[in-house]
Amino acid sequence: MVKKLIETFQNLYGCGREIRTYFAPGRVNLIGEHTDYNGGHVFPCALTLGTYAAVRNREDRVLRFYSMNFESVGIIETSLDNLIPSEAASWTNYPKGVMWTFEKRGYQLNHGLDIAIFGDIPNGSGLSSSASLEVLTGLILKDTFGFDQISMVEIAQIGQYSENNFNGMNCGIMDQFASAMGKKDHAIFLDTNTLNYEYAPIKLEDAKIVITNSKVKHSLVNSAYNQRRNECETALAELQTVVDIKGLGDLTEAEFEAHKDAIKDPVRQKRAKHAVYENQRTIKAVKALRSGDLVLFGQLINASHASLRDDYEVSCEEIDLLVDLAQSIPGVLGSRITGGGFGGCTVSIVKNEAVDTFIEKIGKTYMEKIGHEAEFYVAAVGDGAKVLS
Repeated sequence: MVKKLIETFQNLYGCGREIRTYFAPGRVNLIGEHTDYNGGHVFPCALTLGTYAAVRNREDRVLRFYSMNFESVGIIETSLDNLIPSEAASWTNYPKGVMWTFEKRGYQLNHGLDIAIFGDIPNGSGLSSSASLEVLTGLILKDTFGFDQISMVEIAQIGQYSENNFNGMNCGIMDQFASAMGKKDHAIFLDTNTLNYEYAPIKLEDAKIVITNSKVKHSLVNSAYNQRRNECETALAELQTVVDIKGLGDLTEAEFEAHKDAIKDPVRQKRAKHAVYENQRTIKAVKALRSGDLVLFGQLINASHASLRDDYEVSCEEIDLLVDLAQSIPGVLGSRITGGGFGGCTVSIVKNEAVDTFIEKIGKTYMEKIGHEAEFYVAAVGDGAKVLS
């Protein structure tokens, strides 16, 4: 893939001078959804799918971007003096946002860049193609401009800040953190309140992680995502009048039940319930995985989906069909929606002997009922962002 990207780069921008290459992965979150902006725990892992870049320094302040995924858009040209979001900038709003954040933090970018990228994460699938692109850009800037003092955790934070403040998407830290800090064959047990994290080996004896793409694209910036966040913030403020907490993730289920009447609106109460219970489910799920209890791990994943569907209301007809079909197949330990919601993908833990049946049965029924295909990926858990050459 890198060879093809370099060839494309040279065809677009000409040969000569050093071209450097980079990669940042997408992620799948095993459990802990919509907890990352509520001060809870998440449990994502980096994928081997992601975004690649070929980059060359310029002597002026011009920025040229090209994506092999959006060939019809062609080269988008701008400059370091024009780092403002715009509809015309299309996908380049993500790298521009990261550059804007670097400069805002006092890291001077003193020359332009020619950049060509290719991503093999399906767009709008909920596997964090945007976070992958943000972390990729952060790594490019760290390497190109010699900002050695910037850690990969800070690159994740810069990506989140740029998405919140440049692109208007009020996401938590999980996606960027997983892309920046991923480790092969491990998931990251991350406390989003403190950014304390530990790696947990993905030891799925006789089972695989299967991602199913509904091919219903979500656009979270325009979806109810920001609304959900606002509902949780209001619920938190109401709870803080009766209990001393910093985030919804500070509460156990029993503490929530004892104080929930402080939340005056029944919809906000459901949103907060999901955040609290999902955080506790995530803590239990990591313990279950560590002790090799895949049955309990799967049950917690199933419970996560029910909560996301009923209390947080971020699922949709197509996703619910995929989950219902998965949960009815012998050998499927658990299945749920993953990512921001309103479309995208499911994640399922499937016993090895059931993987072929899973793909065949769900693929056939989904096509019959929805009228378009689903896509399946047997996930390989990979490392975080890296300089390739």
